[in-house]
Amino acid sequence: MLDRSKIGTEFPPIVVPVEKGRLIFFAKAIGESNRIYTDESAARDAGHRTIPAPPTFPMVLDMERAADLPPEVELLQLDVGRILHGSQAFEYFAPIYAGDEITATRKIVDIFDKKGGALEFVVTENTYTNQDGQLVAKARCSLVYRN
Repeated sequence: MLDRSKIGTEFPPIVVPVEKGRLIFFAKAIGESNRIYTDESAARDAGHRTIPAPPTFPMVLDMERAADLPPEVELLQLDVGRILHGSQAFEYFAPIYAGDEITATRKIVDIFDKKGGALEFVVTENTYTNQDGQLVAKARCSLVYRN
């Protein structure tokens, strides 16, 4: 059984600059065809101050941590071969823009099991705040650990 005393663990925040080229690359990679995500003029014509981040972009910010794996994997000493990505949900409060500096925080909010312990779930909540201290997004992610 995973150590449920780790519920509430907060990991050190990371600060990530949001570069325009990275937003454009991400938009193209996910097949986003709306020009506001790749053309600054189109973004401004649509009322944005510059190119906004496409939906789901905050997950890319989490990949900027020094380690290759999410910090809960190391903390809970999970065997990577037994992990499945269970779910991910985003809540948006304000746009993320090229030129922003986003602080990403991560916290374990729940650990529970199903099927008599055959499957364990680790739920994390991430928050994303811009350089002005404005909360721009939250994400909830569930990892499934197969015992």
